[in-house]
Amino acid sequence: MSGRLVVVGTPIGNLDDLSPRARRALDEADLICCEDTRRTGRLLQSMGIGRREFRVVNEHTEHGQAPQLVSAIAGGSMVVLVSDAGMPAISDPGQLLVAAVAEAGLTIEVVPGPTAVSTAIAGSGIDARRFCFEGFLPRKGRERTERLAAVAAEERAVVLYEAPHRLERTVADLVELCGADRPVALARELTKMYESWWRGTLGEAVAHLEADPPRGEFVVVVEGAVPAPPAELDDEAILALLAAELDEGASRRDAIDHVAATHGLPRKRVYRLATDS
Repeated sequence: MSGRLVVVGTPIGNLDDLSPRARRALDEADLICCEDTRRTGRLLQSMGIGRREFRVVNEHTEHGQAPQLVSAIAGGSMVVLVSDAGMPAISDPGQLLVAAVAEAGLTIEVVPGPTAVSTAIAGSGIDARRFCFEGFLPRKGRERTERLAAVAAEERAVVLYEAPHRLERTVADLVELCGADRPVALARELTKMYESWWRGTLGEAVAHLEADPPRGEFVVVVEGAVPAPPAELDDEAILALLAAELDEGASRRDAIDHVAATHGLPRKRVYRLATDS
């Protein structure tokens, strides 16, 4: 095949999660981009894959490496991109390189693999048919305050990553903004030997972490906020909505029906206002 960038998901803990397709890509690579050559080297060794040329692509080197890697791909090389664990470009380096290869009009192939995000959602027991991924929160300052407030107001489930030494503070902050009754799941060391799960409310999580101090990497899944009830529209606001519909050319009947249906209002009330005005 012609030169291409192959983005490969690697295990987040359990090496058995490496797919046959991912193993084949690593085995066939001309060049492997990784965060840590030692860690990726151990992965290749465990899979019985011989030595490969490595290129370190991390938050410090990715921008500078991208032009050379694009040239290698344009020249026909198969370049494989991995991170230390999981899918590259998801809270890991890789996005800049993918963007550069796409900008050059070259082929990008993605080999799906394990991610802590989907693993945590699947085991959380929380309704996450709609969710957002926040990754690691800022450690301090206004940016952290603003992001926590956004999490508290978010109606979709929210997935966070957190280090053990910051988890108790983050949960306490979430209690303050979300309330103690908001459901949460704490997933620890996913797919690794000491994987564990805890599910309950944020208030209960505080007590749990006090009794069992956190160790290892965590994924936190917070249930979305309950939608606020729609604001009650007064007569003046309803009349303004009706006027806007009429100005757009709607008949009075259609205007009444549309305003009542769109805003969940009793049709009799809207009709009365329309006919009395």
